[in-house]
Amino acid sequence: MLSTELKSQIQGAYSQFLEAKGLKPRYGQRLMIAEVAKVLGAIKADDEGRRDGEPAVVAVEAGTGTGKTVAYSLAVIPTAKAAGKRLVIATATVALQEQIVHKDLPDLMRNSGLSFSFALAKGRGRYLCLSKLDALLQEGQAQSATAQLFEEEGFRIDVDERSEKLFGSMIEKLAGNRWDGDRDSWPEELADPDWARLTTDHSQCTGRHCPNFQQCAFYKAREGMTKVDVIVTNHDMVLADLALGGGAVLPDPRDTLYVFDEGHHLPDKAIGHFAHFTRLRSTAEWLAQVEKNLTKLLAQHPLPGDLGRLIEAVPEIARDLRSQQQFMFSACEQLADFRAGEDMEGRERPRHRFVGGVVPEHLIELGIELKKGFAKLNDLFTRLTELLKEAMDGETGVGIASHQAEEWYPLFGSLLTRAQGNWELWTAFTVDDPEDSPPMARWLTLADGGALFDIEVNASPILAAETLRRNLWNVCYGALVTSATLTALNSFDRYRMRAGLPRCAVTAVVPSPFHHADAGVLRVPDLKADPRDAAAHTAAIVRDLPQLVEASRGTLVLFSSRKQMQDVFDGLERDWRRRVLIQGNLSKQETLNKHKARVDDGEKSVLFGLASFAEGVDLPGAYCEHVVIAKIPFAVPDDPVEAALAEWIEARGGNPFMEIAVPDASLRLVQACGRLLRTEEDRGTITLLDRRVVTQRYGKAILNALPPFRREIG
Repeated sequence: MLSTELKSQIQGAYSQFLEAKGLKPRYGQRLMIAEVAKVLGAIKADDEGRRDGEPAVVAVEAGTGTGKTVAYSLAVIPTAKAAGKRLVIATATVALQEQIVHKDLPDLMRNSGLSFSFALAKGRGRYLCLSKLDALLQEGQAQSATAQLFEEEGFRIDVDERSEKLFGSMIEKLAGNRWDGDRDSWPEELADPDWARLTTDHSQCTGRHCPNFQQCAFYKAREGMTKVDVIVTNHDMVLADLALGGGAVLPDPRDTLYVFDEGHHLPDKAIGHFAHFTRLRSTAEWLAQVEKNLTKLLAQHPLPGDLGRLIEAVPEIARDLRSQQQFMFSACEQLADFRAGEDMEGRERPRHRFVGGVVPEHLIELGIELKKGFAKLNDLFTRLTELLKEAMDGETGVGIASHQAEEWYPLFGSLLTRAQGNWELWTAFTVDDPEDSPPMARWLTLADGGALFDIEVNASPILAAETLRRNLWNVCYGALVTSATLTALNSFDRYRMRAGLPRCAVTAVVPSPFHHADAGVLRVPDLKADPRDAAAHTAAIVRDLPQLVEASRGTLVLFSSRKQMQDVFDGLERDWRRRVLIQGNLSKQETLNKHKARVDDGEKSVLFGLASFAEGVDLPGAYCEHVVIAKIPFAVPDDPVEAALAEWIEARGGNPFMEIAVPDASLRLVQACGRLLRTEEDRGTITLLDRRVVTQRYGKAILNALPPFRREIG
């Protein structure tokens, strides 16, 4: 049970916060604080301070405008401190991360009377690598023979005038303490190719052996993390830490309270984390390079002892693996009947999915040989990187000087990462799926490999439930999952299935402060066209759209397919088209800025967008007075992971359409409707151009799960 002391501390902090800000208490916010504190504040611990008993997990759906961040922070920060635990707040997007660190938590500290320290934790890839910047600034003069051998591994140094200017200003700002080496705090947006040259990953980083270790932006940020009460990070970072056993980068899960904000993303993020792929042709080319370059390296640097012996073994293994890759390529090409020159645009890449995850025997045999070969390669590169670490530590028995080892380490680290990635893929591709669990999804995709086509081999879990249960819920001290959209069709069943929430997990829905019935209307007009007839439905939208949105200043029109979005745009009269901004021509942020500027200038503006505009887009007031949804957003049926999940549910006697397709579409529809009301003052209209919510049996359930706007059904 929640102690009286902790209860009064949380209540006192909330009252003080409201008073300092001149705010009234919100019912939903109070409810959320109470639900979270009740579960996470009553965890029993053993003598070592570890959770004793069942997992402590609470899932709270809190509508837009509840003030989620304030609610969970007020409940969980005092709870974590009282239990002597660290708090990790994980979000799905960088934008929310930044908001929590730069706005919400400082505001809370100023106004609630709570005292706590916090820091932002990002992955290594968000920070500059000083050693890489140094090498680039020397314009390749310092480019080693080793780096020249492995240009395609990312060790190529080629600096044009523009880049030179950029790198020069970076070193200036770093030297003058005007920049901390964090990509997100650089004043201009940095293009991915530019940034890729400036950052590193764990496999290439020489850590404390690096001459720039003391000044390293990443390690400085990491150091700050060990001393704070609250760490703000993202879902990927938490999952990466758990994959390493937990406690590698972030605090030990057993001593951590987690908050997963935007928690509806967590299951998909976890699936993505444990999915594997490789490209057959490009991997064969890489193996040819490895063979050639390491042979060359040995000719230039005859090496004594274990180091020489290990490197000598690589070319032969690479050669054997390469011919096995070619056998596998031919077998896959034949099986999938892929042809070069097939349509590569967008989602239309030809694909061959293995039904039920079952791969034909002859491919399994080839896959096992590849797995064995990459396991050998993996072992060799692991041992080589260990020896190079020893040499960097100054051990003389290795046979090379520490500066030479420092130069070579990033190269062999990147070779190890690639070999390991291939080994993991072939392991997942050939493993027997346990009988009582869902199988892996396995498929081939025709990939564009430049002049020649390539084949991508994929293996992915179809549910993250077991992974999350085993590595997170059962291990951590306690956790809260929250989002505006956790339920589907007014139930947590879908989320429980996908996220593997423990049976004992507490779930709650807290109401939004918005008065939907007063603030908005949901219209379902009769278009006289069924969305299942794409051409007729598109023609009806082209015909009716201008009239539907005429009264609104800012309009958001959401489509489920890029093709329909483009066809509607092309079908509109030229004059009317001028007010439309279509997703994809500019970056998302530029499109939104342009839209806002038009509305600010008193013009009418219409945004055409796809799924990414249905979530996380904040357009308050006049910027969005009308949301038009072209049709119920059912998932595209060609997603191999979803198809495999549907198959598995069917095999167990379930109905995948009702168990997956309908709840998922309902969830997406709720998210899309969430774009309309962003503040308590907002007013507007939702128009759904899909009468299946009225005509189909499942439609009623979808309709009833939508926010309670006034309804006008045509």
